[in-house]
Amino acid sequence: MNKSLLTNTITVLIIITSFVTPIYSEQLRAIGLYAFSGAVTNWLAIHMLFEKVPFLYGSGVITQRFEQFKLGIKELVMSQFFTKENISKFLSGGESGLNIDSELVFVKLKEAVLESPFGNMLGMFGGEAALEPLRPKVHEKMIEILNESSPNTDNSLFDQVSHIVDRRLDELTPQMVKDIIQKMIREHLGWLVVWGGVFGGLIGFITTFL
Repeated sequence: MNKSLLTNTITVLIIITSFVTPIYSEQLRAIGLYAFSGAVTNWLAIHMLFEKVPFLYGSGVITQRFEQFKLGIKELVMSQFFTKENISKFLSGGESGLNIDSELVFVKLKEAVLESPFGNMLGMFGGEAALEPLRPKVHEKMIEILNESSPNTDNSLFDQVSHIVDRRLDELTPQMVKDIIQKMIREHLGWLVVWGGVFGGLIGFITTFL
């Protein structure tokens, strides 16, 4: 169900109803107009995250800041995920140690994201819950990278992991990054439009008493 489309449709119906009913028409019109304004404003803000809108500075931030996103991803991965200490534990702990540490690393990675500049934005999309779809991928990707490396020392493993991360990030395109982020938070984005309409409608209702 498209929450944005449903919310906008309901607000438009309320506005239309206010013109054809003699009962509470003023109140309905205020509720409908304010709700429509709140829903559309939030929908436009979400759209501007992913798409460039002519004459609107700052729109398309995810694709416009693509290189900064890649650098941020690498910093998070290497500083919280594949530190030399963690790599040493993974190699000495075997498969079972890797399973335990992968969960710990995911927790640390999640904390780093929430404490980063992206944390406030992520809070609007469901907070920690928006990162949960990444959990099953953490262990899988750790094994994949370790299997590709096969180094003789911890330092060489760290260097090779860094090289593999760079190679993987180089394969990303702005469109791929946009799709990844949209897929991760799509469910939560629709609720922004819904609540924009709800609170806009409440404000409109209150204004009828002023």
